[in-house]
Amino acid sequence: MAKVIVYDVYTQALQVYRLNESDPMPYAYGRTMLIGEFRGSSGSSVLWTTNAAMEAWNATRRTYGSPIPFRYAFKRIWEGGHGRQSQHYAGVAFDVGQALSSAQRNRIWNVANNLGVWSYVEPQSMTPTWVHFDKRYGRPACSAGYPVVRSGSRGIYVLVLQDALNALGYTTYTLDGAFGNNTRNALISYQRNNGLTADGIAGCATWTRLVNEAVGIGKTSTVIDP
Repeated sequence: MAKVIVYDVYTQALQVYRLNESDPMPYAYGRTMLIGEFRGSSGSSVLWTTNAAMEAWNATRRTYGSPIPFRYAFKRIWEGGHGRQSQHYAGVAFDVGQALSSAQRNRIWNVANNLGVWSYVEPQSMTPTWVHFDKRYGRPACSAGYPVVRSGSRGIYVLVLQDALNALGYTTYTLDGAFGNNTRNALISYQRNNGLTADGIAGCATWTRLVNEAVGIGKTSTVIDP
């Protein structure tokens, strides 16, 4: 059983589901993406994504017209396995087609690229044995990566922030995707202890320092895993 948090990018609502591994992901049409497939190798009891990412998946899958197997989707930041500000930690990135032929992967890439529904489709020269696409939102705080989040922010990037802070021992007391006072206090404590501007805002410098410390450190005793 998994707790699945879906952020509605249009209404800013955070929707919570309790689903089995064999259930389809919320918003994914038919059974084209199951909970267990989205989870991949993550050992987490809570997963997150956005409805916009699922809509982009639906458009790609329908246009391609055949199953698209994928190996990597969701990971929590302390589990690692991807880059420092990977969209996999935000639950909106998919690495697909590892088991397919190069011709099939090329067709998936062309479908994903030509549809225009993804924020980023990685050049094939960078992913010769798979296809990567992701659906981001917000302006990145740095040239690439996560957007600025602050008091009142909601969504998957707040979840990443809360997860990283908790893993490093700065408890937010919850993992809910809503940036409230506890998250702000935890962030200010982290900033003060790391020579950053203690303004309670996760901007470029804070994100850079935080993810460099949190990525791949493993599940610590302070991780919240509801």
